[in-house]
Amino acid sequence: MTLAQAVVAGAEPAELASLDVPATYRAAHLRKDEVGTFDQDEPDKDVRRTLHVGEVPMPELAEDEVLIAVLASAINFNTVWSAMFEPIPTFAFLERFGRTDPRHDLPTHVLGSDAAGVVVRTGRAVRRWRIGDRVVTSPAYVDGEDPVVQHDGMLAADLRAWGFETNFGGLADFAVVKATQLLPKPRHLTWEEAACNMLCASTAYRMLVGERGARMKQGDVVLLWGATGGLGGYGVQLVLGGGGIPVGVVSSPEKAELLRRMGCPYVVDRAQFDDLGDEKAWRRLGAEVRRLVGEDPAIVFEHTGRETFGASVYVARRGGSVVTCGSSSGYAHEYDNRHLWMKLKRIIGSHGANYQECHEVNRLISLGLIHPTLSTVYPLERAADAARAVQLNRHVGKVGVLALAPAEGLGVEDRELRERVGEDRLSLFRPR
Repeated sequence: MTLAQAVVAGAEPAELASLDVPATYRAAHLRKDEVGTFDQDEPDKDVRRTLHVGEVPMPELAEDEVLIAVLASAINFNTVWSAMFEPIPTFAFLERFGRTDPRHDLPTHVLGSDAAGVVVRTGRAVRRWRIGDRVVTSPAYVDGEDPVVQHDGMLAADLRAWGFETNFGGLADFAVVKATQLLPKPRHLTWEEAACNMLCASTAYRMLVGERGARMKQGDVVLLWGATGGLGGYGVQLVLGGGGIPVGVVSSPEKAELLRRMGCPYVVDRAQFDDLGDEKAWRRLGAEVRRLVGEDPAIVFEHTGRETFGASVYVARRGGSVVTCGSSSGYAHEYDNRHLWMKLKRIIGSHGANYQECHEVNRLISLGLIHPTLSTVYPLERAADAARAVQLNRHVGKVGVLALAPAEGLGVEDRELRERVGEDRLSLFRPR
C-alpha cells in the first residue's frame, strides 16, 4: 500500500509513519520554460494553456515544516494570476526565495494557497502536530525569527503567500507547509468544504473585524463588491454575524437571489452601473445605497480595484473607510482625492491575515457560525478548467478541487454539529 492509499483508507498514524514518502507526486503546476506564452496585449490569456497536472519531485522537509497529504484544495485568484504570468511570472518569486532556500527555485511551480488534509510527516522542530492529524492550512508563509511576527506576521519583510510566492502549494496530492500554518480541520465539514475557506475567510475577517482593518461595529452599513464571490461571500456572513448591515453588489438576478438566501437584506444590481468611471455614476450608486438603507456606507469592502475604486472612495460616508485587499480588475486606481481628504475618509490596505486572525476565523467556522461558500468541485486532473472558471467569473463563492479524496462528501467527523447547522446552510452556494 502506498502512503497516498493509506491516507485515503484512513490508516492509523503508526502505519502512515511506516510507509515511504514517494519520490514524486501529482500536482497542478506551471513550467518555467513556458513563461512568455502570452503576448502582453493578448485579449484572452487562457490559463488552460499553462496550468498542467503531472508528476513533480518531492522536496526534502525542513525542520519546521510538515508534509500533508492533500485530500482537497481550492482555486484562488492568485492561481489565475500565476497561470497568466501576471503581474510578473511567479518564477521571479521562486528565484528570489531560492537564494535562501534553494528547494523552491525549480523549473516547475506547484500552485495553490488552500488545502485540507492529513499530516504524514513532521520536521524535527515541530512540536504541536503529529502524523495523522486532520488539518487545514492558512496561506501566510513567514519567518518566525523575524521580531515583527510577534506583533503582526503580515508586516514581516519576507512575508510570502504560500503556493503563490512559494513552491509546493495545495493543488496537489501532497503539500509542504510551515507548522505554524496549520489549523485543526472543522470536524463537521467534508474535505472539499474545509479546503475552500481559509484564504478568503481569513482575509475578509482581517478586513472587517480584525483590529488592523475597518473594525466594523454593530449597525455599520457595509457595501461589499462581488458579494457572492470568494471574498464577498465570507464578508457578508461576517457583517451579518457582527450586527452590521450588508449591502451586496452583484451582477445577475441569480446572484441577487443567492444573497437574499444568505440573509443579506439589501442588494445592488451592478448592471445598473456599467461605467463607474465618472462622478455621475458614483452619485447614482450613492443614491441607490441611500435609497436602500437610508445612509452612506461606513465601510466599503474593496477587492475589485480599478473599475470600482473611485466609486468606493466617493460613496463611503464622511469619516468612513475603504478597506482594500486586491485589484482583480487592475492595479492602477484613480479616485478624486477631494472626496477623501475633505470628508476625512480612510483607505486601509489589508493583505491576507496573520495566524491569530486565521485561528479566530477557523474557530467561527468550526463552531458552525461561518459556512463554506463552496459552489462547485473539480477533480485535480481538471485543475486548469477550475482555474478557467474563476478566470471568467463563471462561478459564485469558491471553486473546490479534489486531490486524494476519491469523491465528494467524505471527511465528516461531527455529524451532530453538521445536522444542527443544516445541509441547507452548508450547501447554500451549490446549484439548486
